[in-house]
Amino acid sequence: MYPIKPKYPGFYRLVFLSVEIWALIGGLVLFLIVLINAYSIIAGATIGKPFAGDFELTEMGSAIAAFCFLPYCQIIGANVTADIFTLKAGPGFIKLTSKIAAICVVLFAVILIWRMFLGLFDYLEYGEFTGILQIPIWWAYIPILVSLFLLFLSSLVSLIYSSNYHKKVE
Repeated sequence: MYPIKPKYPGFYRLVFLSVEIWALIGGLVLFLIVLINAYSIIAGATIGKPFAGDFELTEMGSAIAAFCFLPYCQIIGANVTADIFTLKAGPGFIKLTSKIAAICVVLFAVILIWRMFLGLFDYLEYGEFTGILQIPIWWAYIPILVSLFLLFLSSLVSLIYSSNYHKKVE
């Protein structure tokens, strides 16, 4: 159920490559979280000194990674869908519902970008830090905002090319 990549023009390829790299970065963040937690568990069990603040890094890293995957899921058409409504539908109806869904995601991305920018400015103004490691909370907002911008671009691409979504790859 992936879009057929090679026939798309430069804008699509640029967005797709950016989103793909960003999703890989999200995977790297998750991998680092696993390493930190594994180290903390092993160090805690063997030498009695777990990694202080591992849950803070897990919390921030998980949020960042989850947002990194949103644009990728959007651009490849892998977001959760209610196929029960389109199971026996024709291609025209599926194309229409794909366009409506893409419009909803565009609007959703715009609202999230707006609200996250306001949240970022609040954390910058009030200077809130994590409890143990004293990491500024606003640091997490930067990659999340990049993810939301890529989600916006991905949803535009999926809106433009929605007729090619939901095709089975032979």
